[in-house]
Amino acid sequence: MVKAILICAALAAASLTGCAGLSADVHTAHATDAAAALQGERTYALERMPSQDASADHPQFESLLRDVLAKRGFAETPGKSARYLLSVAYDTRPAAIGVDVKDCAPGDCGHQPGAPFALFGGPAYRHALTLRFFERTTGQEVYKVSAVSSDRDADPLHAAPALVKSALAQLPFAAPADWHVKLREDKTSGVPDVVSVKPLQP
Repeated sequence: MVKAILICAALAAASLTGCAGLSADVHTAHATDAAAALQGERTYALERMPSQDASADHPQFESLLRDVLAKRGFAETPGKSARYLLSVAYDTRPAAIGVDVKDCAPGDCGHQPGAPFALFGGPAYRHALTLRFFERTTGQEVYKVSAVSSDRDADPLHAAPALVKSALAQLPFAAPADWHVKLREDKTSGVPDVVSVKPLQP
């Protein structure tokens, strides 16, 4: 029993310490079919929530988004002339990662809240980014994508480049709704680059 716990804990710890490289899980939703989402004129305006105006982190998230969106053929324009309004939400919180007392296979360890992961390098954190595209004229949400990753850094800006690259690795993502994005950090610039984008197995 103890051996099973230690094996599962070590596997989970390794995935958070970078042995497996950078990665994120992505979930998408479309108001229309995937092929029709975000077709036509690709202009957008960023919409802030009141709490984001006072955030020191938010301008850096927006800067990252602008850079990647430009590479995907999107142009930022004034709000009244943009086709889409883009809403950005993100958070970082302690990850409720645990271990199971039964035998487990890699990647299939059970999750019990409050496991002592400080023994394996400190607490884990879950980072999440959600982007929502709305038609400006109708207010209809036409595309939503969320990216989630875990590591041992509580700073949301540390995770931001990988989250943004993952969420926008394909724009839009086609069916299925859930994907796994693997990234590799450039040794010179430190900027993560997408290595592979694969659908998650059910």
